Amino acid sequence: MLPGSRTFDVSVVGEVWGVDRSDAGIGPFELRLCAPGRRATPLHPVGHLQATHGLSGLAGCDLVVVPGRVDPLAEVPRSVVRALRAFDGTVAALCSGAFTLAAAGLLDGRGATTHWRLLDTLERAAPSATVLRDVLFTDEGRVLTSAGVVGGLDLCLHLVRRAHGAEVAAALARRLVMPPTREGGQRQYVDPPLPPRPDRDGIASTVDWAVDRLADPVGVGDLAEHAGLSERTFHRVFLAATGSTPGRWLQRQRVLLAQRLLETTDLPVDRVAERSGLGTAANLRRRLRAELGVAPDAYRRTFRVPTAS
Repeated sequence: MLPGSRTFDVSVVGEVWGVDRSDAGIGPFELRLCAPGRRATPLHPVGHLQATHGLSGLAGCDLVVVPGRVDPLAEVPRSVVRALRAFDGTVAALCSGAFTLAAAGLLDGRGATTHWRLLDTLERAAPSATVLRDVLFTDEGRVLTSAGVVGGLDLCLHLVRRAHGAEVAAALARRLVMPPTREGGQRQYVDPPLPPRPDRDGIASTVDWAVDRLADPVGVGDLAEHAGLSERTFHRVFLAATGSTPGRWLQRQRVLLAQRLLETTDLPVDRVAERSGLGTAANLRRRLRAELGVAPDAYRRTFRVPTAS
């Protein structure tokens, strides 16, 4: 543990490996809380935690789990870098803990991920790594990383499954009241952008017109006609104004509308496809998997907005 370690990440490690569940055939595990100098460590956003071991406590362990820190770019002590490099077992990072592994050079030549808001920063911090943007966790054999927050639980369950088998992991998942594996990737959690509304009057009014008619068979030709431009000129002007081609923009707005309908209504999937202008349930499934890596039913289960009782 390092100062500023996230309380949630440390708690996840404690919940998975620090609770005696041997009555259900899970564990027991020996959990060591290691920190430089065996000091009490301030956590974020709340609490301090007394280490049980110094960095020498890594010796004899099978697995080291590195929690994320509130400041992912905070300096990593040289003693920690040396200890991580010397450790010959499995090393896993939760969320922004990937930056600690990057500082130790453990991500070089490997795939890695982190919270979706930190992916660009991780690419700069670990230029020799391959940063994966649409996964809940990565497994490169000896080195593993996870996406943000609850993605750390997915990685921990994967580690239990890898070391002790699917039956033990499934039993632990039941105790934690979570699925043994989750569908999709962190793409589905990224804040969807609002439809870009260009400043140019003709294009802006056409964007507004199109957003109100997504369920209709409106195509690029219709957009160009509404703007009073040839398709070629409209394509050039629209790309310059939005950074997207008209066809790609139109498709993206229909997927966004489908997401909102899945989140806020009980409409069947085929009706969601019709209302969003994607036509058929098969096309909706294809587009949602391409954009988010998840099927409509799974997306709805994850993001359905509960109605007031």
